[in-house]
Amino acid sequence: MKSWKTWLPFAVCGGAAGLINGFFGAGGGMVLVPLLIHLGRLPDKEAFASSIAIILPLCIVSLFVYGKAGALPLRDAWPYLLGGFLGGLLGGLLFRRVPPQLLHRIFGALIVWGGLRLLL
Repeated sequence: MKSWKTWLPFAVCGGAAGLINGFFGAGGGMVLVPLLIHLGRLPDKEAFASSIAIILPLCIVSLFVYGKAGALPLRDAWPYLLGGFLGGLLGGLLFRRVPPQLLHRIFGALIVWGGLRLLL
């Protein structure tokens, strides 16, 4: 069995992503990818892909918490699901072809753009 020092950085990464995801309803992956790269020491592409596998269960937990609180407007979400499914499929297929450095630039630009929209 591995010591707590081995898995602690990964638990911190997951905890930060879960907190952000649950608090804002999204954004856990924005925090998780850099944490997985720097704190978890995962290679870039592995960090991007791992964040998907980590965020899904976190979103399910948040879904139940929001639903239990009566704050889950599923009727408003349905129109976005088809586009989200197709976008996720396309993004997953393109992911394999994009070099890690370009992934970082696109990801960084997306974070900056989203941050500016929220601030202005």
